[in-house]
Amino acid sequence: MLQYTYLTMYSRSGLKAPLFNSKGEEQGDIDLPPVFGIPVRKDIIRRVYLSEFTARLQPKGRDPMAGKRTSAVSLGVGRGVARVPRVKGSLRAALVNMARGGRVAHPPRVEKRVHERVNKKERTLGTMSAIAATAILDMVKSRGHMFSIETLPPVLDSEVLNEVTSTKQANILLQAIGVYQDVVRARERRRVRAGKGKMRGRKYVTPKSILFVVEDIKSPFARSVKSLPGVDVVEPRLLSVLHLAPGGVPGRLTVYTTRALEALGNRFRVMSL
Repeated sequence: MLQYTYLTMYSRSGLKAPLFNSKGEEQGDIDLPPVFGIPVRKDIIRRVYLSEFTARLQPKGRDPMAGKRTSAVSLGVGRGVARVPRVKGSLRAALVNMARGGRVAHPPRVEKRVHERVNKKERTLGTMSAIAATAILDMVKSRGHMFSIETLPPVLDSEVLNEVTSTKQANILLQAIGVYQDVVRARERRRVRAGKGKMRGRKYVTPKSILFVVEDIKSPFARSVKSLPGVDVVEPRLLSVLHLAPGGVPGRLTVYTTRALEALGNRFRVMSL
């Protein structure tokens, strides 16, 4: 389903981006859809990010009777021991939260609302703002991305999806357009997670690197760049703030294809002055 949003205030038109072929040679400029010219609302982007992030969380809770299935009772006063419930026939404490096998003081509750909901128009505006942030040089640099290109975002001819068939060719292409430095940054800054996640199958943390927006994630090019550290590949119809603004911070280094730009232009139609 297409989403239509009409903005007439403060929108910029006539934005251009460099166009590259499959060999990394610049083929001139390409007009960006008007969605790239709307104002960037960091507050809305952050709010939409929290909504989309919490939507993936699975609500959890404890059994209301956990730690309470015991016949322990307090011995009362005058016995020289604490008045905590104790198992009958022994002095072992039970039921209280400080006892081994006792209840938890404040366990997670299933009725707690973990998903932060936002309006549909607000969600759409947040996604559009995050798309516009990918074309602002200062925002992309402030996220820590490393690149040598002077105009953002770089756009690849859609023919590259079938002409680049290996990761080696993809690396050569990224070096030619000036964004491969960010892949090296993500590889060098990969670190061991500081927490129990090391024991749960997620030992390492890799920084986010380039985001590729292509019309076919099963194409040879998409398969070639998926293995690069920190790189994500997504189709225009599924593009969201989770991809464009990791951590709720806009300005991710993003590479588009020509047909992906057309699809974004159809998905977010903006009337600009």
